[in-house]
Amino acid sequence: MKIGAMLGDIFSSLFKKPVTEKYPYVKSEGPVRLRGQLLYDSSKCTGCQLCMKDCPADAIEILTVDKVNKKFVMRYHADRCTFCAQCVQTCRFDCLSMSNKEWELASANRKPFEIYYGREEDVAFILDRANQPASAGTTE
Repeated sequence: MKIGAMLGDIFSSLFKKPVTEKYPYVKSEGPVRLRGQLLYDSSKCTGCQLCMKDCPADAIEILTVDKVNKKFVMRYHADRCTFCAQCVQTCRFDCLSMSNKEWELASANRKPFEIYYGREEDVAFILDRANQPASAGTTE
């Protein structure tokens, strides 16, 4: 490269604004088709579990609270998810969608990556059932 061309580039770039975005301080909107965090609408879910069967990363679990009254809770493992949207395409009842607003998912520990979706009382029931000790009749 010739020195004259290089000096021309240097002087022209001195009077331009920087292209770099100040990301953590100034946030921009995500693209419309961005595949961010998975969202779940429990009121539309029938418990068919097609989303769970089609997930290549085993990131979705449908937990049944009451099948007759159609009460389900979805346990979503965001750390396993590959954001392929296969579950969204498979869902026949439009229960699932990918958010383009919730895409900043980094964390220092694994606890925030296990997300429970559903009605609050159903999620509380599932968590209480999981925290109960095993029955006395079982042996290890």
